[in-house]
Amino acid sequence: MRGSAAPVVLGVDGGGTKTLALVCDTEGRALGWGRAGNCNIYGNMAGAADELESAVEEALSAAGCAREHISSAVYSLVGADWPEDFEFWRTALAGRRLGRRIEVVNDAIGALHAGSPQGDAVIVVCGTGAATGSRNHAGALWHSSFWQLNQGAGELGARALDAVYRAELGIGPATLLTPALLEKFRLRGIEALLHQQTGRSTAGKIDAATIVPLIFAAADQGDAVATRILETHGTSLADFAAIAARKVDILDRPFQFMLAGGVFRNASPILRDALLARLRDQAPALVQTDSREPLRGAINLALKMETGRWDGRLAERIGKTFPPPAFFQTSQHAGSGA
Repeated sequence: MRGSAAPVVLGVDGGGTKTLALVCDTEGRALGWGRAGNCNIYGNMAGAADELESAVEEALSAAGCAREHISSAVYSLVGADWPEDFEFWRTALAGRRLGRRIEVVNDAIGALHAGSPQGDAVIVVCGTGAATGSRNHAGALWHSSFWQLNQGAGELGARALDAVYRAELGIGPATLLTPALLEKFRLRGIEALLHQQTGRSTAGKIDAATIVPLIFAAADQGDAVATRILETHGTSLADFAAIAARKVDILDRPFQFMLAGGVFRNASPILRDALLARLRDQAPALVQTDSREPLRGAINLALKMETGRWDGRLAERIGKTFPPPAFFQTSQHAGSGA
């Protein structure tokens, strides 16, 4: 429990599947965390702010403090892309009194500060959606926003569906994805799957993102179709990583490179290996860095806002008290994440 006057800092990682909030004291010790649902204003405009507020309230309750104790707050949000998006969130957050000092950043920028709080760096986030962010040592930032195609779990799943449809018609190779999909969703045939996905009724439609674990499993069994889907996806993500590095003029010098997001949690190396191989062709000096949960970036930025500097000792304190891995799992994408 906190004293009545003790200030706290808040970091929020808001996505299209889940919203995570973390409250820390000003020394970097995690005090409480909470989670809620989709806060993407492009997919949940009516409820996005309520979901975010719910996650923050849960975190505050666990920390034993109230919203008036929030001194500095950083919100790293999917869908924070255009000027009007930032204006929406600043107004909504101020109106709900969710921080005396508030900063809103795109989710790629928040994630970028998780594993590498400063210096030349690039991050690729692949979860429900995809985002790429970059930063140079002088502080210049770039994030892919709507320049980047839909390269998250949803697109991976859509490619798998297309592959089984083509295999059923005999215009594409047979794939282990066919029996895997039929078994998982208890369907009698691929035409039933096609009907379910394209019929006018929305009942029973499969979220394509939930197919991702099946793609990894089939690829690990040597399925050429699933392997090609993952490798193609990896190379396309690498191209955006190279663009991000070029945008802040670090492509030709060493920079820290990180991967984040649920899709990369899968143990299979196929997607990661394809991405790294492609990117090293364009940026041979990159240094791969172990990634951390994007929520860590939001709280890093909040602590820097509060203290006026980044102190490496804070990272050690955060790490010792950070929420457990289970807090970050997305059940519908178990094994691959989103």
